[in-house]
Amino acid sequence: MLYSIIGLEETTMDLVNARRRALLAAALAMPFAASGQSGCGAATPQDMEGPFYKPGAPLRANLAEAGSTAGRMLLTGFVRSAECKPLAGVSLDFWHADDKGEYDNSGYRYRGIVSTDSQGRYRLETNLPPPYMGRPRHIHVRLQRLGGRVLTTQLYFPGEARGANSALVVKMERRADGRTASYDFVISSPLNP
Repeated sequence: MLYSIIGLEETTMDLVNARRRALLAAALAMPFAASGQSGCGAATPQDMEGPFYKPGAPLRANLAEAGSTAGRMLLTGFVRSAECKPLAGVSLDFWHADDKGEYDNSGYRYRGIVSTDSQGRYRLETNLPPPYMGRPRHIHVRLQRLGGRVLTTQLYFPGEARGANSALVVKMERRADGRTASYDFVISSPLNP
Protein backbone atom coordinates (compact mmCIF):
# COMPACT_ATOMS: atom_id res chain seq x y z
CA MET A 1 0.00 0.00 0.00
CA LEU A 2 2.79 2.41 0.92
CA TYR A 3 4.49 1.82 -2.45
CA SER A 4 1.33 2.56 -4.41
CA ILE A 5 0.89 5.84 -2.51
CA ILE A 6 4.54 6.78 -3.18
CA GLY A 7 4.09 5.87 -6.85
CA LEU A 8 0.96 8.01 -7.01
CA GLU A 9 2.79 10.94 -5.43
CA GLU A 10 5.63 10.62 -7.97
CA THR A 11 3.14 10.58 -10.87
CA THR A 12 1.39 13.65 -9.48
CA MET A 13 4.71 15.44 -9.01
CA ASP A 14 5.74 14.53 -12.58
CA LEU A 15 2.54 16.16 -13.88
CA VAL A 16 3.06 19.24 -11.71
CA ASN A 17 6.67 19.57 -12.88
CA ALA A 18 5.67 19.11 -16.52
CA ARG A 19 3.03 21.82 -16.16
CA ARG A 20 5.58 24.15 -14.50
CA ARG A 21 8.05 23.56 -17.34
CA ALA A 22 5.38 24.33 -19.94
CA LEU A 23 4.35 27.54 -18.15
CA LEU A 24 7.99 28.59 -17.79
CA ALA A 25 8.65 27.96 -21.49
CA ALA A 26 5.58 30.01 -22.43
CA ALA A 27 6.61 32.85 -20.12
CA LEU A 28 10.14 32.91 -21.53
CA ALA A 29 8.80 33.02 -25.08
CA MET A 30 6.48 35.97 -24.38
CA PRO A 31 9.08 38.75 -24.74
CA PHE A 32 9.88 37.43 -28.20
CA ALA A 33 6.28 37.58 -29.33
CA ALA A 34 5.70 41.04 -30.75
CA SER A 35 2.58 42.13 -28.94
CA GLY A 36 0.27 43.73 -31.45
CA GLN A 37 2.60 42.93 -34.34
CA SER A 38 2.51 40.44 -37.12
CA GLY A 39 4.93 37.53 -36.98
CA CYS A 40 7.09 36.86 -40.02
CA GLY A 41 4.72 35.69 -42.69
CA ALA A 42 1.89 38.15 -41.95
CA ALA A 43 2.44 41.44 -43.72
CA THR A 44 2.48 44.78 -41.95
CA PRO A 45 -0.88 46.35 -42.79
CA GLN A 46 -1.15 49.48 -44.89
CA ASP A 47 -2.69 52.56 -43.32
CA MET A 48 -3.64 55.96 -44.70
CA GLU A 49 -0.95 58.37 -45.76
CA GLY A 50 -2.92 61.38 -44.60
CA PRO A 51 -2.73 64.87 -46.09
CA PHE A 52 0.63 65.91 -44.64
CA TYR A 53 3.14 63.76 -46.53
CA LYS A 54 5.85 65.88 -48.14
CA PRO A 55 8.44 64.33 -50.47
CA GLY A 56 12.10 65.27 -50.22
CA ALA A 57 12.71 64.75 -46.51
CA PRO A 58 16.40 64.75 -45.56
CA LEU A 59 18.36 61.62 -44.74
CA ARG A 60 18.68 61.75 -40.96
CA ALA A 61 18.09 59.46 -38.03
CA ASN A 62 17.50 62.17 -35.44
CA LEU A 63 14.37 64.31 -35.63
CA ALA A 64 14.36 65.31 -31.94
CA GLU A 65 14.24 68.98 -31.04
CA ALA A 66 15.75 70.23 -27.79
CA GLY A 67 13.07 72.88 -27.17
CA SER A 68 10.13 70.50 -27.56
CA THR A 69 7.76 69.99 -24.63
CA ALA A 70 7.35 66.38 -25.76
CA GLY A 71 9.56 63.67 -24.29
CA ARG A 72 12.27 62.00 -26.32
CA MET A 73 11.74 58.65 -27.95
CA LEU A 74 13.96 56.11 -29.67
CA LEU A 75 12.23 53.91 -32.26
CA THR A 76 14.08 50.82 -33.48
CA GLY A 77 13.25 47.63 -35.28
CA PHE A 78 13.76 45.48 -38.34
CA VAL A 79 12.35 45.24 -41.84
CA ARG A 80 11.98 41.60 -42.87
CA SER A 81 10.44 39.54 -45.61
CA ALA A 82 7.56 37.14 -44.96
CA GLU A 83 10.25 34.44 -44.70
CA CYS A 84 11.92 36.46 -41.87
CA LYS A 85 14.91 37.41 -44.02
CA PRO A 86 16.34 40.87 -43.26
CA LEU A 87 15.76 43.44 -45.99
CA ALA A 88 18.73 45.77 -46.44
CA GLY A 89 18.57 49.13 -48.17
CA VAL A 90 14.90 49.82 -47.47
CA SER A 91 14.23 53.53 -46.93
CA LEU A 92 11.80 54.47 -44.19
CA ASP A 93 10.40 57.97 -44.65
CA PHE A 94 9.02 59.11 -41.27
CA TRP A 95 6.89 62.15 -40.45
CA HIS A 96 4.74 63.21 -37.52
CA ALA A 97 3.19 66.21 -35.78
CA ASP A 98 5.11 68.47 -33.40
CA ASP A 99 4.28 68.88 -29.70
CA LYS A 100 1.35 71.19 -30.60
CA GLY A 101 -0.18 68.67 -33.00
CA GLU A 102 0.90 70.55 -36.11
CA TYR A 103 2.80 69.31 -39.17
CA ASP A 104 5.58 71.41 -40.69
CA ASN A 105 4.46 71.88 -44.29
CA SER A 106 6.96 74.64 -45.12
CA GLY A 107 10.09 72.81 -43.93
CA TYR A 108 11.16 69.39 -42.69
CA ARG A 109 10.74 69.47 -38.91
CA TYR A 110 9.85 65.98 -37.67
CA ARG A 111 10.52 64.54 -41.11
CA GLY A 112 13.39 62.30 -42.07
CA ILE A 113 14.46 59.23 -43.99
CA VAL A 114 16.51 56.37 -42.57
CA SER A 115 17.69 53.22 -44.37
CA THR A 116 17.95 49.69 -43.11
CA ASP A 117 21.43 48.22 -42.68
CA SER A 118 22.59 44.81 -43.92
CA GLN A 119 20.69 43.15 -41.03
CA GLY A 120 17.45 44.97 -41.88
CA ARG A 121 17.73 47.21 -38.79
CA TYR A 122 16.57 50.82 -38.55
CA ARG A 123 16.83 53.46 -35.81
CA LEU A 124 15.06 56.80 -35.39
CA GLU A 125 15.34 59.34 -32.57
CA THR A 126 12.52 61.84 -32.21
CA ASN A 127 10.15 63.53 -29.80
CA LEU A 128 6.97 61.70 -28.88
CA PRO A 129 4.16 63.01 -31.10
CA PRO A 130 0.94 64.08 -29.37
CA PRO A 131 -2.62 63.01 -30.04
CA TYR A 132 -4.43 65.79 -31.93
CA MET A 133 -7.88 66.62 -33.34
CA GLY A 134 -9.37 63.38 -32.04
CA ARG A 135 -6.63 61.24 -33.59
CA PRO A 136 -4.53 58.90 -31.44
CA ARG A 137 -0.80 59.50 -31.13
CA HIS A 138 0.91 58.16 -34.29
CA ILE A 139 3.89 58.29 -36.63
CA HIS A 140 3.54 58.01 -40.41
CA VAL A 141 6.01 55.94 -42.41
CA ARG A 142 6.55 55.01 -46.06
CA LEU A 143 8.83 52.04 -46.78
CA GLN A 144 10.44 51.63 -50.19
CA ARG A 145 13.40 50.07 -51.93
CA LEU A 146 15.01 52.19 -54.65
CA GLY A 147 12.63 52.18 -57.62
CA GLY A 148 10.24 49.80 -55.87
CA ARG A 149 6.66 49.86 -54.67
CA VAL A 150 5.76 51.79 -51.54
CA LEU A 151 4.18 50.52 -48.33
CA THR A 152 2.54 53.40 -46.47
CA THR A 153 1.38 52.87 -42.91
CA GLN A 154 1.24 54.43 -39.45
CA LEU A 155 2.57 53.31 -36.08
CA TYR A 156 0.43 53.73 -32.98
CA PHE A 157 1.13 53.59 -29.25
CA PRO A 158 -0.09 51.16 -26.57
CA GLY A 159 -3.30 52.21 -24.84
CA GLU A 160 -3.84 55.06 -27.32
CA ALA A 161 -4.61 53.25 -30.56
CA ARG A 162 -8.40 53.61 -30.53
CA GLY A 163 -9.76 52.63 -33.90
CA ALA A 164 -6.32 51.66 -35.26
CA ASN A 165 -5.27 48.23 -36.43
CA SER A 166 -3.73 46.50 -33.39
CA ALA A 167 -1.02 45.04 -35.64
CA LEU A 168 0.38 48.58 -35.98
CA VAL A 169 0.96 49.19 -32.26
CA VAL A 170 4.59 49.56 -31.18
CA LYS A 171 6.08 47.95 -28.10
CA MET A 172 6.95 50.72 -25.66
CA GLU A 173 9.22 51.02 -22.64
CA ARG A 174 9.66 54.03 -20.39
CA ARG A 175 13.22 54.83 -19.28
CA ALA A 176 14.86 57.62 -17.31
CA ASP A 177 16.17 59.27 -20.50
CA GLY A 178 12.92 58.95 -22.45
CA ARG A 179 10.95 56.19 -24.07
CA THR A 180 12.02 53.39 -26.33
CA ALA A 181 9.67 51.92 -28.87
CA SER A 182 10.19 49.01 -31.22
CA TYR A 183 8.38 47.78 -34.28
CA ASP A 184 9.33 45.15 -36.83
CA PHE A 185 7.93 45.60 -40.32
CA VAL A 186 7.09 42.47 -42.32
CA ILE A 187 6.88 42.88 -46.07
CA SER A 188 4.89 40.10 -47.75
CA SER A 189 5.93 40.98 -51.27
CA PRO A 190 9.27 42.54 -52.08
CA LEU A 191 9.34 46.32 -52.33
CA ASN A 192 10.82 45.86 -55.79
CA PRO A 193 9.34 46.97 -59.11
